[in-house]
Amino acid sequence: MVRLKGGNMKTILVALKIFLFFTVLTGMAYPLLITGIAQIAFPFRANGSVISRRNQPIGCELIGQEFDSDRYFSSRPSAVSYNPLPSGGSNFGLTSFKLQTLVADRKRKFIEFNRLDPNIVIPSEMVFASASGLDPHISPRAAMMQVERVSAARRLTPAQKQDLLKEIERLIEKPQYLVFGKEKINVLLLNLKLDEIK
Repeated sequence: MVRLKGGNMKTILVALKIFLFFTVLTGMAYPLLITGIAQIAFPFRANGSVISRRNQPIGCELIGQEFDSDRYFSSRPSAVSYNPLPSGGSNFGLTSFKLQTLVADRKRKFIEFNRLDPNIVIPSEMVFASASGLDPHISPRAAMMQVERVSAARRLTPAQKQDLLKEIERLIEKPQYLVFGKEKINVLLLNLKLDEIK
């Protein structure tokens, strides 16, 4: 049996004190401080960017969701059915026959659903799923391709259609720092604004 000498015991006590100090500092104090600052500075983002209507959560601004009604703008396809738990892409390579078949099928469905010219070039985000499968954005061009279908389904008047076009223009998000990425529109926010058009 090994007996601890006074010096060894003192070293262990010092180590335990340091361990407890940093446990409290980095495991409790720091997270509480950062959480408090986040709640004060940007509570919407700190709480998950959840969008609510009538005190009921209807979606997250950062996670795409499916809109399959002709009365709403369609989202980008998802390889994981917009489920955030197993988020990810299909992992099909560009030479994959399965991917080519999937893209051709999505293109055909998008053209038929929106009653477009069969030879029109479809924006890539409407036929390819994102790497996460959760991207909530589409391009302004993809939104404009859906305007006629949505307007017809909702029987919008010419004035209401103009209001819709103004909302699309207003909701365009510029590239980050005006350099990274492309212009985009959040589909959930667009569909919420669509419901507000009287």
